[in-house]
Amino acid sequence: MSEITQEQVTHLASLARIALTPEEIVSLTSELGSIMQHVATVTEVATPDVPATSHPIPLQNVFRDDVAGQTLTAEEALAGAPDHDGSRFRVTAILGEEQ
Repeated sequence: MSEITQEQVTHLASLARIALTPEEIVSLTSELGSIMQHVATVTEVATPDVPATSHPIPLQNVFRDDVAGQTLTAEEALAGAPDHDGSRFRVTAILGEEQ
């Protein structure tokens, strides 16, 4: 039998401010009871000699190696800028200062 009652489901729904119909309460009571039974079954199987895992399969990095490549010179980078001072981009102030 379910460890979850309809009163508990109604209380949880009110705490979460979720409006549930009587049919939804009955359905969720059954579903949550089933979930609790499955959790109890898994808890019985998880003994201290079973190592804990965060993933069922090993993870590996799928990214390529970070290798430095050809970069732009300062002049090349600034060539397409609308405004610059010769070594840096010049942009409009955005800290509430009026222009």
